[in-house]
Amino acid sequence: MKKLFLSFLLLPFLVNGQLKADDVKTFTLKNGMKFLVVEDFSIPNANMYLFYKVGSRNEYQGITGLSHFFEHMMFNGAKKYGPKQFDQTMEFNGGANNAYTTENVTVYTNWFPASAAEVIFDLEGDRIASLSIDPKMVESERGVVLSERSTSLENSPWALLGQTVQGAAFQEHPYHWPVIGYEDDMKNWKQADLERYFKTYYAPNNCVVVVSGGIRMEEVKKLAEKYLEPIPAQPDPPKVHITEPPQTGERRVLVQKEVATPYLMIAYHIPETRHEDYYALNILSSILSSGKSSRLYSAVVDQQQLATDVVTAFSESFDPTLFQFYAVASEGVQELTLENAIYAEIEKIKKDGISEAELQKIKNQKLLEFYEQVETINGKSNNIGTYEVFFGDYRKMFDAPVQYNKVTAADVQRVARKYFTKSNRTVGVLKTNTEE
Repeated sequence: MKKLFLSFLLLPFLVNGQLKADDVKTFTLKNGMKFLVVEDFSIPNANMYLFYKVGSRNEYQGITGLSHFFEHMMFNGAKKYGPKQFDQTMEFNGGANNAYTTENVTVYTNWFPASAAEVIFDLEGDRIASLSIDPKMVESERGVVLSERSTSLENSPWALLGQTVQGAAFQEHPYHWPVIGYEDDMKNWKQADLERYFKTYYAPNNCVVVVSGGIRMEEVKKLAEKYLEPIPAQPDPPKVHITEPPQTGERRVLVQKEVATPYLMIAYHIPETRHEDYYALNILSSILSSGKSSRLYSAVVDQQQLATDVVTAFSESFDPTLFQFYAVASEGVQELTLENAIYAEIEKIKKDGISEAELQKIKNQKLLEFYEQVETINGKSNNIGTYEVFFGDYRKMFDAPVQYNKVTAADVQRVARKYFTKSNRTVGVLKTNTEE
């Protein structure tokens, strides 16, 4: 009966001509820049996502923070479009943009009327081919990112605690340092470091571009060949060869900061995105903290009132990463009481597993989320690019519903037992110093 219900759930999406793998058209320029294109004329707009395979994992001590720094610099002028003209030109043509940097990638997003596509390609081609790394602009932007780092650590308990926990959990792998970088490194980047880093990682052969919306693939290819293909390829970036050794004992860190109640973070090492356990871990995360009926929310927030909020999360990654628990203690609750309540819920899953009804509910949620996301051009580009970059092939996105459906209750119990062990965890507490 449950399988029949799932089939009916999917039926409307399949009947209505949902996006299929064959709808994604691809080509690769002579310089190695790969394009994925989805034609969608439901609206007269389009977007362009550029996934550069560069993040803080590509840095080393001495140049930490450079990936995030270049996210800023990419908006500060190039040969044709000078300082601030990237945003001004895009806005004048009805477009908007954004960008973000993680440990693994730097992603730039452009949204624009399809009629303005040539301007967008011209803008991107200009800054990739000839970004200005003028020393005066470098010093100005260096001040901006230093201020951003200081403000973040000062104002966000989670930023401070997260940086500390991550630094303790990873002792050799470059996931050890924060994406924004270390202050002393940021103050001492050299001009040669900047120029070398940009040339190496902003090469066209290190970028995957996704374009979705009301524009023909032939037009995308013509514009790409005109504005982006002349940019020369570079040697492949050096591979990240450092592997984090297995953790052999619990690590604990304490951060003291003036807060109303303690903040708690628990992190377990888990494999990279391409690992076979990815989908079971994804479902486990949702069972633990997705919605008010989830295991953790129901137990530690609603019933025991030990926390004001509790969530779990892990991100796509190229290398083994962390499965993280975040919780804020309720007034008058000791952090150890909250911590032990979270472990109690984990142990229930490890000992007794989960019910089929629980599993089916999450599978249905995942499928609905998946199809809702790819209904928009923004969701199409983001998901297609994420699968191409992190899973190695955009086609695997279309296999995701099947992969979620394959996960069994035994799989969820198995990964909980495998990864949620005391010796594999790092625990961080942030609280007010109560010592005299």
